[in-house]
Amino acid sequence: MSGTDIHSQHFRAPLPIRKPSTATTSPPPERAVTSPPPDSGRTLEVLRTIRGQVDQVAGLLMATHDGLVLADDTDSVEPDSVAAMSAAAIGLAAQFTAQAGIGESRCAMFEGSSGYVCVFPVEASLLLVVFGQPDITMGLFTLAAKQALTLLRHISLAPAGSRPAGPAPE
Repeated sequence: MSGTDIHSQHFRAPLPIRKPSTATTSPPPERAVTSPPPDSGRTLEVLRTIRGQVDQVAGLLMATHDGLVLADDTDSVEPDSVAAMSAAAIGLAAQFTAQAGIGESRCAMFEGSSGYVCVFPVEASLLLVVFGQPDITMGLFTLAAKQALTLLRHISLAPAGSRPAGPAPE
C-alpha cells in the first residue's frame, strides 16, 4: 500500500456541518434612510472651499458608500480607484472595530512614507477622503482632517438654488 492509500483509509470521516442556530432569528435591520446624492458641482465647490480653508490638506474626495466618485479636488490620484478603496476601507474599519469591541468606527486612517490619507463616513451614504500634505505629522493631519470633516458637515451640499433662505452669516 502506498502512503496515499493509507492516508485515505484513516481519514474517511465526513466533514463537520454547521447546524442552524436554535435561537430565534431577529428581523433584518432597518435600512438607513439616505438622502439623494448631492449635486456634484456643488460638492466640488464645497471641497475646494474646505481645501482653501484647512492647512495641511493636499486633497479631498467625496464618494458614495458604494465607492462611486461624487467630486474630487485632488492631485495625482486616480479618483475612481480611491473612491472604490475608500468604500472597502471604511467597511473593513467597521468590521475591525466591531470585532475588537471598541465601538463604532469613526474613520479609517493610513500612514504612508510621505503623508496620510483618512476616510470618514459623513452620513449613511457618503464618504469623505482627506489627503495630507507630504511630511505632515500624524497629530497635525488628524486635526486637519477632522477640521475638514467638521466644515463639510456645516456646509450644505444641496445645490445653491435649492438651499433654504435664511439669515446671512455674520
